[in-house]
Amino acid sequence: MSQLIPPTSPTPPVPPEDPARLSPGKARALFRAGLRVPTSGYAAGYAQANLIALPRDLAFDFLLFAQRNPKSCPVLDVTEPGETAASIFAGDIRTDLPAYRIYVNGEQVEETTDATAAWRDDLVAFLIGCSFTFETPMLEAGIPVRHIETGTNVAMYRTNRQCRPAGRLSGPLVVSMRPIPAAQVADAVRVTSRYPAVHGAPVHIGDPAALGIADLGRPDFGDPVEIRPGEIPVFWACGVTPQAAVMASAPEFAIGHAPGHMAITDVRDTTYQVP
Repeated sequence: MSQLIPPTSPTPPVPPEDPARLSPGKARALFRAGLRVPTSGYAAGYAQANLIALPRDLAFDFLLFAQRNPKSCPVLDVTEPGETAASIFAGDIRTDLPAYRIYVNGEQVEETTDATAAWRDDLVAFLIGCSFTFETPMLEAGIPVRHIETGTNVAMYRTNRQCRPAGRLSGPLVVSMRPIPAAQVADAVRVTSRYPAVHGAPVHIGDPAALGIADLGRPDFGDPVEIRPGEIPVFWACGVTPQAAVMASAPEFAIGHAPGHMAITDVRDTTYQVP
């Protein structure tokens, strides 16, 4: 059974009143000090990323997995083995996310706010595009983002769609869901399709059963969100898919972010916008 390892700071900082106004560096400093919160709505205007760190001998398999499944695994950056920073992330990959999950033989064995003790010199870290990146443009277009409104984590689900396998890696597509007013679904598709490096347009709109999701009120990761009258569930590919592949394929070791607790990069979201 997984356990939450307490932060190194005896008194973790409280969440800021306006997390959207934080710079990436200030947000990472709060996480390094032990603040454990979902990062949706933090450092508005900056791209966020999923993390998966795998032993070097599995790195090529994962690159191939990502190439074959670009919707769910759009690679933004890759480190050299053992490196703890990246060209788009000037912090420390081991400490500057709010929470991490440690996997051994495909099983989650810890959830911690500091992955330093588990880090290995042979780990290659992949930063994968995150749909939190396009939430600021959605809000600017007047499209509601319910989990930001309620201060909760986005709802994420395993689906019945299998990713294309690669080498030793295989597993299901994971999706995130946001309820969108029916009259604004086309706007949500238009806005998010301009960000293919962070999952882009939705993979499904409407009936969750078509994805094998039996109950939207019981997400596999994150928190359930209210779907109000006149709203339609809209599903985007999710960067937790690599961790679902880890759980399905059982490599000997991996480190990922806790779902919804992302790496806030130093890159503006507009960098990943296409015309």
